[in-house]
Amino acid sequence: MSLSRHDIRKIAFQTLFALGSNPDANSEDIYQELLGEDSNDSDLSYLNELVDGVLNHQSEIDMEITKYLRKNWNIGRLNKTDLIILRIAIFEIKYSDVAGKIAVNEAVELAKEFSDDKSYKFVNAILQNLI
Repeated sequence: MSLSRHDIRKIAFQTLFALGSNPDANSEDIYQELLGEDSNDSDLSYLNELVDGVLNHQSEIDMEITKYLRKNWNIGRLNKTDLIILRIAIFEIKYSDVAGKIAVNEAVELAKEFSDDKSYKFVNAILQNLI
């Protein structure tokens, strides 16, 4: 059974969060734990594209985020959950064929699911300025 793109983004978020918490972790092991038996090659391909893309372009993505923060803020002050969600969305906007509005909507949905009540508004504001 194929997963939805939204579900793959959720797994990418969880993988990036786990890798951020434990840099020695193996992304393939995390994929297997999170995907279980419900995955196919296209699911794994898109998941790899998101996770590897965010990791490979992290400095450029973080510079984009920094452009839209208040003057006295820096990337280190951001909630890790929000930062990962922003990184995934910006990767999709800048480096893949996902439409900006879709990437923003997906990021807002992830923030509603994984972060606090105010975070989705923050994520939306940053990304709306970007697109």
